[in-house]
Amino acid sequence: MGKIHKVEKLTDNRFVNLYHVDATSVHNTPVSYYVASRAKDTESMKIKTRVNKPDGVIIYSIYGEKKDKVVLIRQFRYTIGDYIYEFPAGLVEPGEDFHDGAVREMYEETGLKFEPLEVNPAFEKPFFPTIGLTDESCAAVYGYASGEISKAAQEDSEEIEVVLADRDEVKRILREENVAIPCAYMLMHFLRDKDPFAFLQEL
Repeated sequence: MGKIHKVEKLTDNRFVNLYHVDATSVHNTPVSYYVASRAKDTESMKIKTRVNKPDGVIIYSIYGEKKDKVVLIRQFRYTIGDYIYEFPAGLVEPGEDFHDGAVREMYEETGLKFEPLEVNPAFEKPFFPTIGLTDESCAAVYGYASGEISKAAQEDSEEIEVVLADRDEVKRILREENVAIPCAYMLMHFLRDKDPFAFLQEL
């Protein structure tokens, strides 16, 4: 196992910061590594705490009386200078239960009411979507959405279109569009399974 000698905070931004990690690999090679983190300081980073609390939530939600549509957002992302399809998602606020965070974020991004399902904790534990770049972890929350789409609660810095996609549209999106990888994998389940949440019974 490699050894971490020093972690230094390089930026001071509100939502994400860059940290430099000085380390030695298992082969005794010097390592200079850069990590993006939601942590406010070095002592709060997972590299220090070894505690994996979710920084954010990703919401896999089904919509409609026939439960035949999935709630997606088409969002402009500066990282690629283009639009990408994602699930509604967002950061968990300090002291907030991540299920409550999912309900709040769904409303803020889409205007829809979200009712989370109770599932085996193994399906909603925080996982690391991009561990090579960041220590950010996100919990998945599953459930049903209802109501009317609204942009009233979206932030001015966001450019989000809400999409209620049936299976034909999901096929098109996977073939033709930019898609975030956690979203893409779940959309593949959505295409295959008559009950989109059938896999939640596996554990």
